[in-house]
Amino acid sequence: MKPEAIIRAEQLTFSYTDESGVTPIVLDGVDLEIREGSFVAILGHNGSGKSTFAKHMNAILLPTGGTMWVGGMDTRNDDDLLDIRRTAGMVFQNPDNQIVASVVEEDVAFAPENLGVPPEEIRQRVDEALEMVGMKEFALHAPHLLSGGQKQRVAIAGVIAMRPRCIVMDEPTAMLDPVGRKEVMRTIRDLNRRYGITVILITHHMDEAAQADRLVVMSKGHVIADGTPKEVFQDVEGLRAVGLAVPETVSLLWELRQAGLEVPLDAISDEECAQALAKLLHVS
Repeated sequence: MKPEAIIRAEQLTFSYTDESGVTPIVLDGVDLEIREGSFVAILGHNGSGKSTFAKHMNAILLPTGGTMWVGGMDTRNDDDLLDIRRTAGMVFQNPDNQIVASVVEEDVAFAPENLGVPPEEIRQRVDEALEMVGMKEFALHAPHLLSGGQKQRVAIAGVIAMRPRCIVMDEPTAMLDPVGRKEVMRTIRDLNRRYGITVILITHHMDEAAQADRLVVMSKGHVIADGTPKEVFQDVEGLRAVGLAVPETVSLLWELRQAGLEVPLDAISDEECAQALAKLLHVS
């Protein structure tokens, strides 16, 4: 039996009125379902609507048309707001904006304390959350002394301590160096595969998007592609037409195919690409 949809957008529309009185449409009738337990990356250039869509999953923004359902709850229902944010936690670009305490474990405890969770359960949640993101040994450290990747993992732990069924990550690696990016992506994959948490990753990094089970591409407020990374990244020309690149492996194989060589376009990983090239050399 298929898992139920934890996130469901039905004809979701969002617009705002700017200073000149013009009302730009940021989301234009988006229909999208995300199943519980999945790892979905949402990809798009700046202005595509991907971050706006993310903010609807946590009721930070509310639809101007259509409906966003989170765990079966309509985000426009004020009575469900707390439960919606318990169901889908948000992690943002800058971890410094989410860290509020001077000690790591106190920061992770902050959200459960505000939810009225009993102290003994808070202790358990903090320990579990820090263990899940690989930061337990830093429990008594000062967050401002941590690296960018470590800070982001603490921010993720703070969301995990709320026991969400889904974590929405809005470009969580945008401000990190390559080492920090790898740390956070390893944590994201672990949360999904080991603990079954639904992960929705908003990103503009092709290598990050390629690690998801499903890839949704947005442009100008519309979903223009939806499938596995292997399926979506094969449309090199279509993605380039909306200002997006493809992983370097796919780009290389596409160039070889343009030169008349028979190579697959679904060899996304370095290993798969190397095997495809080795086979090509062997055939030659």
